[in-house]
Amino acid sequence: MSRPWRIEFEGACYHILSRGNEQRNIFRDNNDRRLFLDILGKTSERFEVEVYAYVLMDNHYHLLLKTNKPNISQSMQWLGTTYTRRYNIKHKRIGHLFQGRFKSFLIENDQYLMKMS
Repeated sequence: MSRPWRIEFEGACYHILSRGNEQRNIFRDNNDRRLFLDILGKTSERFEVEVYAYVLMDNHYHLLLKTNKPNISQSMQWLGTTYTRRYNIKHKRIGHLFQGRFKSFLIENDQYLMKMS
């Protein structure tokens, strides 16, 4: 069975989330959180993604984003891969950090957006 296509278009707003593999932590300390936010900032610049809000939990994160190009898959792949590589080097580990693909929910109305705020 193939993966469903992601809806991508210029100006789209998304609720993004990704969980740690086996529900394990993806942030061990505040330095990991700072590393993730630094990479998120670079993702924003590199892919022209506006970050409106974020929540970093120990074993997952939530993002509220707007894309200025139809590139949510490419930008989130870069974010996840880059963070995983740096995290693995720092903590002397190998393998997957995140559980499967990131989840994305297209924000189609103001009610959903207000719930996210």
